[in-house]
Amino acid sequence: MKEIIITPENAKDLINQIQEAIGGTIDEKWNEYSLTLDNENARGTIKFMPFDWGVNLLNLNIVFFKEIIFNIQASKFNPIRFMYNYKGHFKHRFGINNDEKLVEQYHSLIFTNKTGGANHIHFPKDKQLETSIIQIVRKKFLKKRTTNASLLNERLYEVFVDTDHDNRFAHYGLLNLKMADYIKKMNHIKSKGMVKVLKIESMVYEILSLHIQQHNKFQRGVQLPTSLTNTELKVIRKLGNKIIKDPSFNYSLEQLSMDSGLSQAKLQDGFKFLYTRTVTEYVRHIRLEAARDLMKNADLNVSQVVYSIGFTSRSYFSKIFKEKYNVTPNEYRKNVLNNLVIEENAA
Repeated sequence: MKEIIITPENAKDLINQIQEAIGGTIDEKWNEYSLTLDNENARGTIKFMPFDWGVNLLNLNIVFFKEIIFNIQASKFNPIRFMYNYKGHFKHRFGINNDEKLVEQYHSLIFTNKTGGANHIHFPKDKQLETSIIQIVRKKFLKKRTTNASLLNERLYEVFVDTDHDNRFAHYGLLNLKMADYIKKMNHIKSKGMVKVLKIESMVYEILSLHIQQHNKFQRGVQLPTSLTNTELKVIRKLGNKIIKDPSFNYSLEQLSMDSGLSQAKLQDGFKFLYTRTVTEYVRHIRLEAARDLMKNADLNVSQVVYSIGFTSRSYFSKIFKEKYNVTPNEYRKNVLNNLVIEENAA
């Protein structure tokens, strides 16, 4: 086991001190710092990206070859940390006790410490780990014009306005698969340069909002559906992703139940919890989203789009498309084509 004592004075100190302890090389491109490791301690990357208003992102995609403990001192740099575990697991405890809390795959952790305290993050040996950490420096963040801390629930409000770091706080979140979808999107951004930075920053705020929403639900006593286990919810998430990849397939509740081994009632409960829609509503929603994207292609007319995504009636499609987007398919397509012409002329 190797314990790394980290005493950061600013956000970037964290990655620098990790490098000093376990090696690797740091490269910087477009304000993204990547620590690459391939030695006796670890293989993988730790990436750091700072944004405005005291917000920064730390991403770990790594395998440690020995048990590693990050002993992070709460000193000059003492942000609120919002962690999400996309793959693998780790344990957390405060320095004042030995009671480690397990953070499993698809679970989250929000924590901060009082000045002079220590945060222990315990990573296992030989396990693939993908973890994102949003760090927020409170004094800077609260100066952001659009930040309204009073809209937070009472407990998180107290944490955000504790700019003198007089208190410690930890919240261990339940399974959250919506956050996994956002992490996956962020990890697969294809853009480069400033466009990539802006897209990642917007995703960071989306993920942060999900952390806050989850904590709000916890404060209100909202729990995972008792009819479903974590494993069953993961199965339902896979079904949801399958529908996104192939929206034209003729999905039925009965067939999805047979394919997944889950009862129809469990499927409905799971889709309502994960997507706030019944199975039928979710399939229709995904098809309409796919149709909207396809209509941006000038080579396809509305009828071709309708049948390519699994609808059999153009009139029904037009009806539900207008209900959802407040514009008919023909009007939407006309606007898209007009914009294409304007862009081509401008070029």
